[in-house]
Amino acid sequence: MKKVLLFCFLICLTASMAWAQQMGQRVVVARDGSGNYRTVQEALNAVPKNNTTPITIFIKKGVYKEKLNLAKKQDNVHLVGEAAEETILVYDDYNGRVVEGAAEPLGTSEASSFRVFGNNFSAENLTFQNTAAHTAGQGPAMWVYGDKAQFRNCRFLGNRDTLYVYGYGSRQYYKNCYIEGTTDFILGSSTAWFEDCTLSCKPSGTCMLAASTPDTVTFGMVFQRCKVVGDVPEDSYFLGRPWKPYGKIVFLNSELGAMIKPKGWDHWGKETNKQDAFFAEFKSKGPGAAKAKNRALWSKQLNAQQAALYTPAAAMHGWNPTAQVVE
Repeated sequence: MKKVLLFCFLICLTASMAWAQQMGQRVVVARDGSGNYRTVQEALNAVPKNNTTPITIFIKKGVYKEKLNLAKKQDNVHLVGEAAEETILVYDDYNGRVVEGAAEPLGTSEASSFRVFGNNFSAENLTFQNTAAHTAGQGPAMWVYGDKAQFRNCRFLGNRDTLYVYGYGSRQYYKNCYIEGTTDFILGSSTAWFEDCTLSCKPSGTCMLAASTPDTVTFGMVFQRCKVVGDVPEDSYFLGRPWKPYGKIVFLNSELGAMIKPKGWDHWGKETNKQDAFFAEFKSKGPGAAKAKNRALWSKQLNAQQAALYTPAAAMHGWNPTAQVVE
């Protein structure tokens, strides 16, 4: 019996190693059957646990309506879309939705179109979307728990809670991305660095960002050279608010549209948040920055010396997200 079990183990191990070697060379997902897999989840399911081999999954153009999950220990995965606007990973769940057979309605995390638990995850040239209506509950397009996650040239489309940078202590990097939504369309507790990104405010929203940064973490959400746009009324959006007491948000050299309220920041109705939260700007420009003298008194305008402390290297504590991504 022991010999049989050992034989089965060796067969599984050999298959896993062979698959990892193949994946190191890249596999393809295509709806028309021209790739290795027809669905994205099939490719994700095949990633070995405790994976150490860089895996590239190339996804051909198409709309993939799937509820996606990359589990813990499924590490070192790199997703590449054929074209950002034409390679779309989408679902339509939302907070409060009743799923047949489930013990209780979906929460915000469970409603996410894509959940990433694995570490060293990266994605480029992809659209992540949640099509739940803005009148429904929160519906994230992307939920990231894993550490060292990075996204380049990606689009995050949705309404409420579009991008959930969930992981406590997680380090996340976003470059040349487009993120849209209504209220709190970027939220969470991770250290998340956004560089050269566009944030688009949609109608019926009130506040872009909701940070729940732990008090033990120095850096929360940082936006460098980002642009805030949107076809919404003037003075209709706050930049951010502290979802939890020690929320931290900083804008550096960013362009703010006219929809940003002169006050800039909201304390979420709790006076102690004014002392505990850290919300700051450095050299904001554009119509939404023209009235910076009217900013909430408890927010900060950084000087050059203070702003210089904000770098990806400092925020990421030893991880260099600007290095070559997994290929």
